[in-house]
Amino acid sequence: MATQIQKILIDDLDGGTANETVSFAIDGNYYEIDLSDENAKKLREALNPFVTHARRADPTPSRRRRSQRSTSREKSAEIRSWAKAQGLPVSERGRIAASVVERYEQAH
Repeated sequence: MATQIQKILIDDLDGGTANETVSFAIDGNYYEIDLSDENAKKLREALNPFVTHARRADPTPSRRRRSQRSTSREKSAEIRSWAKAQGLPVSERGRIAASVVERYEQAH
């Protein structure tokens, strides 16, 4: 017995049939939206004045900057240890509160 799976796109704007998934980014956030040909054209026409005056950018550098800002595991362990010794609330896992990191950096 054969199985056939169909992927049907629904226009995220008006609920009709979509023909494509459009990707775009703004303010460092990346989005995808399923649109009909007509709505995709409207989106592109609305963005065109800005796109024609913009320069292309590689999204990788911003990701690199974020990863450089992120705290290494070793430093996280050091901050957690310091925070506990100071009596500050800090979780065993996950992200360390910015206020705790800031106090650690001020102390060092």
